[in-house]
Amino acid sequence: MGELYIDGEWTQAASGGRREVVNPYDATVITTVDEADATDVDRAVRAARRAFVEEDWAYVPTRRRADLLLRVHDLLLRDKEEIARTETLDTGKTLTEARIDVDDVANAFRYFAELAGKDGGRVVDVGPDVLSRVVYQPVGVCALIAPWNYPLLQAS
Repeated sequence: MGELYIDGEWTQAASGGRREVVNPYDATVITTVDEADATDVDRAVRAARRAFVEEDWAYVPTRRRADLLLRVHDLLLRDKEEIARTETLDTGKTLTEARIDVDDVANAFRYFAELAGKDGGRVVDVGPDVLSRVVYQPVGVCALIAPWNYPLLQAS
């Protein structure tokens, strides 16, 4: 089984490439993982795009989206210690700081869950007896490279 989760399944990197994850504190190798290349990223983006368009994710009711975000929030807090230990090994942060980072990530998911349930958009004054609202909607899929110092927070 590979270590890249693409299109609903665990798979190996197309290039077969692997990378050591090194603890920046003491330079020990934590683990070795599959390293995605451009082919893998393209597959992941195509799969995400298909889910976004064909499965109508862009039109999933906001309550369902909010519930999913709250579930992520709850799971992050449930597994906070394990996630914080992993974040400490990966980034070299203290365990105390890593715990704060997990709280920040969980709070971001809760914030967006709460935001999803609110009346979206911004009312624009265009004159009497007219209501004009600017509404923000998801626009699509992107790929990114997470920075080394806050990978969990940035990806979230």
